[in-house]
Amino acid sequence: MSAPERIPPRSVTALDLLTKGELTVRGRVREASNAVLFCSVSYEGETASCVYKPVAGERPLWDFPDGTLAQREVAAYEISQALGWTLVPPTVLRDGPYGQGMVQLWIEADPSAALLALVEEEEPGDGWKAVGFADVGEGRTALLVHADDERLRRLAVLDAVINNGDRKGGHLLPTADGVLYAIDHGVTFNVDDKLRTLLWGWAGEPLAPEALEALTALAPALADGGPLVTRLAELLTAAEVDSVRARVAALIASGRHPVPSGEWPAIPWPPV
Repeated sequence: MSAPERIPPRSVTALDLLTKGELTVRGRVREASNAVLFCSVSYEGETASCVYKPVAGERPLWDFPDGTLAQREVAAYEISQALGWTLVPPTVLRDGPYGQGMVQLWIEADPSAALLALVEEEEPGDGWKAVGFADVGEGRTALLVHADDERLRRLAVLDAVINNGDRKGGHLLPTADGVLYAIDHGVTFNVDDKLRTLLWGWAGEPLAPEALEALTALAPALADGGPLVTRLAELLTAAEVDSVRARVAALIASGRHPVPSGEWPAIPWPPV
C-alpha cells in the first residue's frame, strides 16, 4: 500500500474532495472485520488518499440494524465537529465503485506517539491513567494504562456522547504534528448503553471545564429543526437522536465522566 498523499489545500476542502472526487480503489485493509478499501480521490486537480467502506461490505451485527454502520461513522464526524474538537477525520456518505459507503480522509499516524501501554507495576506512573489489569499469558497480568492526555480526554467525552461500543487502541491516530484523530465509529449511537473503551482512566472524575463548555454548547444544537439534528436525522433513527440528547443532558447534569454500567463488557477485546 503506497504512502498517503497530502491533504488538499484550502482551495479545495477535504469534504469537497471526498464528496465530489473520483474514487479509485488502490488496495484493501485486510485486517478489518468489514470491507475497508484504501483509495485515492481526485477533484479539480487535487488528490488525497482515503478509506472507503461500502455498505455492501458490512457484516451483520445482532444489535445494530443491517447496513447502517457507514451512516454511524458519518454521524460521529458530525458530532465531533459540533463539539469543536475535530477528533474524527473528514467523513462523508457517498456512492463509490461498490455502491454507497463511508469515505474518510486517510490519516498517517506517528508510530512513535505512545498513548497506551502495559506495565508491570500495580499503579500507573506519572502522566498515565489506569484502565485495568490484563492477562498477558503464562499466568501473568500487566496493568493497562493510557496517557493522561487532554486529547484522549476529549475523545473519552465524545465516545460517551456517541455511545461508542468499540474504542480500541488501533483506532487512535496521533499525527507527527500533535493532532489526534480517531477512526472506526460504526458501532455507535445504539439506544442501549454500549460504551466499551480503553479510555476509562477518568471514570467518575469531574469533566474538564472545556468539556462542560462544549457539551453545554452542543445541547441546544440538538434541538429539533436545527441543522445538526436535520443532518443526524438523515443518518440515525429518531430514537437514536433522542438518545444522543439524553446522554448529553446526563453528562452535563452529572458533571463527571461516566463509569462502566456493569451490564456490558467495559473493555473491548482484543484491545488493539
